[in-house]
Amino acid sequence: MTRRRMPTPVRSAYHAEMRAARVTADPQARWRHLERAHILSQPWPWPHTRNHVAMFALAVAQRDRREAFGQVVRIVVAAPGSALGRYPEGNTGRARVGLTEPMPIPPDLATILAG
Repeated sequence: MTRRRMPTPVRSAYHAEMRAARVTADPQARWRHLERAHILSQPWPWPHTRNHVAMFALAVAQRDRREAFGQVVRIVVAAPGSALGRYPEGNTGRARVGLTEPMPIPPDLATILAG
């Protein structure tokens, strides 16, 4: 189980992506920022869960039932998965992506996570 705090560079990048998702008007850009924040947050239960709550809120605002339902499932499993270290690295967190499907981590995020 992970008890370590989110390192400052990861926390800063996570908050920057979450903030960017809130302020941009472009729906595609909002999802892109939330996906990047998701990749950064996966190892930490509460940021990971907060990210899925934000994804759920965006899906509801866009009236995307499939995405909203997928986010409800992910909200339930995010914290336990992170706490147990059982999460698919690089997964963007969207409902259109398999719940357990690992994906390549963008190089800039990999550098932040490795540091």
